[in-house]
Amino acid sequence: QVPLVESGGGLVQAGGSLRLSCAASGSIFTFNAMGWYRRAPGKQRELVAFITNGGTTTYGDSVKGRFTISRDNAKNTVYLQMKSLKPEDTAVYYCSADQRRSGTPMFSTWGQGTQVTVSS
Repeated sequence: QVPLVESGGGLVQAGGSLRLSCAASGSIFTFNAMGWYRRAPGKQRELVAFITNGGTTTYGDSVKGRFTISRDNAKNTVYLQMKSLKPEDTAVYYCSADQRRSGTPMFSTWGQGTQVTVSS
């Protein structure tokens, strides 16, 4: 498995923006999909967004219209641009990868997570 390392988390005021990055130590060119999940204190992990190797994106309902996922295969990096942040976006954000070449996305590789805190 190719290790994933997230960065870009931090503390931001409500209404602000952050961009998370997920760097893979190897090529992601053939990866079926890359995604972001999050886990808030006391809550289950939830999907934030994922992007397939064909560029199709899927977003969780709570972030639609505010977050954008993108993928740069040349840099082996996936980004999550977050705008209009809300206190309820506070969570640890995890990068994930489906390293297969095709199929319904199933994420089996995970990063260590990066904390995002949104103050009111």
